[in-house]
Amino acid sequence: MTTTPDDVTPLAPEAPDERLARMRHRRLAALVIALLVTASTTYFLISAEQSRSSGRDKQAESSATGLQDSWPSKMKRRIFEVPIPGGSTDVAYFETSNWKTSRLYVQFTTSASGLDRYLERSGSRRAALEHGTTTVGERDADTVGWSFPTDRDWAATTVTNADPRPTRDITVDLTDPAAPRVYVVSTTTP
Repeated sequence: MTTTPDDVTPLAPEAPDERLARMRHRRLAALVIALLVTASTTYFLISAEQSRSSGRDKQAESSATGLQDSWPSKMKRRIFEVPIPGGSTDVAYFETSNWKTSRLYVQFTTSASGLDRYLERSGSRRAALEHGTTTVGERDADTVGWSFPTDRDWAATTVTNADPRPTRDITVDLTDPAAPRVYVVSTTTP
């Protein structure tokens, strides 16, 4: 059966309210799409910049050739088990890593009670310090430029743990008992 123009029923004209509603709907849909595209693009750009900045920070830290005058991150302090007491001053650190071992070198000045807290949290105590000795080896001292002159009051101990926990060589300058200076080399074997 073929249809002729007379057989076709014309569509009813659209009411003005329906046309306005459809236009609003299209505008709203376009606005939502534009906002989604803008939000995702902004998120991508911010993430890329943060990633780039993080990479620069890590590159700067890994290319450092000596002690950095700042506190090591909480994560590093936890991994290497170096609980620096609050209120410590002149804090500096340096980290080295290779396929065989990782070392964290830390130095800080604390109070007499801060030293006791540090030693206790490190699994040692003041009585374990052997006076007149240092436990930081010459190679490790040379790595970060430490020197241990004989005219100072040195005391030292080593806190040994089973792998993978770190072993810590702790040397303390007790020349000023109210402000002991602590030198730590924490070594881990992955």
